[in-house]
Amino acid sequence: MATNPMQRKARNSFLLGMLVMLLISGIVIAFLIMQLMNKIKEEQDELSQSVNAYVLNQDVTSGQVITSDMLTLQTVNRSLVPSNATSDISLIENYALQDKEGNDIYTTYDNNNPQLWVRIDGTEYRVFQEKDTDNYYIDQNERNNSDTDNKEYLELNSVPLVAKVSMKKNTLITTELLSKSDNVVQKDVRKQEYNMIVLPMDLVTGDYIDIRLMLPSGQDYIVVSKKEVEIPNINGVDSEDTFWVNLTEDEILHMSCAIIDAYQISGAKLYATKYTEAGMQEAATPTYPVNASTLEQLQSDPNILPKAMNEIRTRYNNTNATDLRNNYINNVISSQGDQAQSNIETNMQESITNSQNSRKEYLDSLAGVVD
Repeated sequence: MATNPMQRKARNSFLLGMLVMLLISGIVIAFLIMQLMNKIKEEQDELSQSVNAYVLNQDVTSGQVITSDMLTLQTVNRSLVPSNATSDISLIENYALQDKEGNDIYTTYDNNNPQLWVRIDGTEYRVFQEKDTDNYYIDQNERNNSDTDNKEYLELNSVPLVAKVSMKKNTLITTELLSKSDNVVQKDVRKQEYNMIVLPMDLVTGDYIDIRLMLPSGQDYIVVSKKEVEIPNINGVDSEDTFWVNLTEDEILHMSCAIIDAYQISGAKLYATKYTEAGMQEAATPTYPVNASTLEQLQSDPNILPKAMNEIRTRYNNTNATDLRNNYINNVISSQGDQAQSNIETNMQESITNSQNSRKEYLDSLAGVVD
């Protein structure tokens, strides 16, 4: 059947339009496919350049203990991650290990495989972990040059990791930003309360302090060093004069002796000084010489751990400590005679009264009682 020219022209125009539309659609589809392929390639490249690493999920201050709940695993570009960052939380936990004698358990790598080691009396030993019990041990053959096939198990203490510097949320964690706390919790550690020590006006819970004894002559002694303080909160307000601190048995005896000396000598002052960057600064060495009766107690007290006892003997075998005690402190106390004993009684009673009042206020605050 013949068609007139107008119909033929309309049909051709329609077919041409369809052809153009298909051609444009093909170009658009090809472009979208290319874009999609490029996007997939970029994502693959980005994924290949990404690693998992732990970051902080909150702000921390210098000296603050780092716990696993403060860390979040995130995917980060490899180029932005230092080589000592980690995605293995066990490596951070191993970094914080010590045995009961205070020897560090540390990690080395053999073809990227982590290995644990311990240094005992200057000698390194490989540390193994039993699969069935998860207990750590060293080979006695290696330790004792023996042919027996025995394991020497290690009793481990978990040593807190602290931040060397203050860090903001989302900071990438590396072992270089962490250090091991000086305050290892030993079996002789007790929480002590003091209210007779002059405190820095900006002292807050979590700060680290040295407690020092200053004498009227200007002599100044470190009694205990680098202790984290906790300030009791009473009715929403921090206590003005009372704080809590964890001390070992020998440190408790040193503090007791220093308190009595401060009470006996007019013009003496027990005061606290803050560490500016507690995470990076090492603990100062105590220099305060105790009296003869306290030294005798220190050397015979069964509650003092062997490691602390060795440090005490080393410190007091130095004749300078005895000379400092005899040549000044004892002489000043003797010169004050009965007044020294009177000062002790007055100041001790004042301390007891302050403790009782603070205790009552604290309990009232817990019960929601407001005067």
